[in-house]
Amino acid sequence: MYYNVIGTRKNVQIIDSTETNSFKVEILQYDKLLGMSNHRMAQTMYFMEKQNVKVRQIAIHLNNDMVKIEPGAMSYFQGNISMVSGVTPGNAIGRFFTGAVTGEATAQPEYRGSGVIVLEPSFKHFLLLGLDSREQIIVDKGMFYAAQGSVDVKSVAQKNLSSAIAGGEGIFQIQITGPGIVVLESIVPMEEINIIELNNDTLKVDGNFAVLRTAGIDFTVERSAKTLIGSAVSGEGLVNVYRGTGQVWLAPTIKVYNFLGAGYSTTPNMNTSNSKR
Repeated sequence: MYYNVIGTRKNVQIIDSTETNSFKVEILQYDKLLGMSNHRMAQTMYFMEKQNVKVRQIAIHLNNDMVKIEPGAMSYFQGNISMVSGVTPGNAIGRFFTGAVTGEATAQPEYRGSGVIVLEPSFKHFLLLGLDSREQIIVDKGMFYAAQGSVDVKSVAQKNLSSAIAGGEGIFQIQITGPGIVVLESIVPMEEINIIELNNDTLKVDGNFAVLRTAGIDFTVERSAKTLIGSAVSGEGLVNVYRGTGQVWLAPTIKVYNFLGAGYSTTPNMNTSNSKR
């Protein structure tokens, strides 16, 4: 049984969904926020809506299944669902060590049972992926949002020194292994992500806007030309290099959003309990 997560709300619609026999994910989107109480709020929301800056939420329906979510992302749940920490005596030391080194949460909370879980509203975009058995992807830290219980999520170190130091992706990234459904959170919508297919090929990228790669792709950082003089003349210096067979997801406009975000805060703090009064 799937719950009606829209309920009596007239301004919410389901814009995308995916499901298995026991697990369903829906992306909810608010057409507009109707509670503007002053002209400043109304003016801000008017221009945000014109640029498709809308509030979205994830609803996850469980039928005797489990979901892992990013800590702090849960808003409410209904049904016969229980929450566990995801940390057991057998994995506690390793997870605490990894969390201390990477800055990531020690473990994603896990919710088991049957019912629906609705996650926190966000102005960001959500990407839905279905991974086959043993299919594996590497994503930037901060992109993981939720995954079916059968999916393994962990932090992994870069495989070589060049990518760890000069790649702009950090020493650790998130490795996600199927089977199951994965929800990623992104400031770039799917319409602006270019999926590059490599077949024993090489892709060179000037910048760190490759947000996802499949397991068959090796990542290194190299000079843009064979010689130091050539690199200096080209003006590119070092580039991120992806080799192998698989996919690389490029989000070139992420540079623009990061630039705009540095000067303007477009995502207010939704958690009012932690905001200053």
